[in-house]
Amino acid sequence: MSSYNETLEQISQATEGYVMQQTMLRIKDPKPSLAFYENVLGMKLLGKYDFPSMKFTLYFLGYEQDMPKGDDKEKTEWVFGRPALIELTHNWGTESDDSFTGYVSGNEEPKGFGHIGISVPDVYAACERFAKYDVEFIKKPDDGSMKGLAFIKDPDGYWIEILSPKGITDIIQAQ
Repeated sequence: MSSYNETLEQISQATEGYVMQQTMLRIKDPKPSLAFYENVLGMKLLGKYDFPSMKFTLYFLGYEQDMPKGDDKEKTEWVFGRPALIELTHNWGTESDDSFTGYVSGNEEPKGFGHIGISVPDVYAACERFAKYDVEFIKKPDDGSMKGLAFIKDPDGYWIEILSPKGITDIIQAQ
């Protein structure tokens, strides 16, 4: 890494306006993935962008309730200014390729990416609802030593931590 240094004030000024905008997950088939993120997790599809020459589609989802009015350019710029979105990337053809086994979630070897986290008011109520959708659980709220948080899988095997602000604070404060 560089030996270049800035003061905290310089860093603050230089990064003003930066936003953690997206986390990208590759998906095999948009149909079950969009159903999961929209119906199970309650996210809204904010933008869909096809790249025909490169044979992929990007789907941006988040918890924004109000979409802007305006033309496609204004809406696209709005999407890319939103914080904390999920970008689902679908490479065309994977959904019908029987030899395609899926993407590495990061929780098997080789490990890398771990999970995304969704904060909910009540982890137990959320998990009861997820069970009705037959969502696969990695950890239910009362499993293990960290009570009150859960891990579920999306259709592509990515882990999603389900937590509440109070619950995770209690876990951290107990350490």
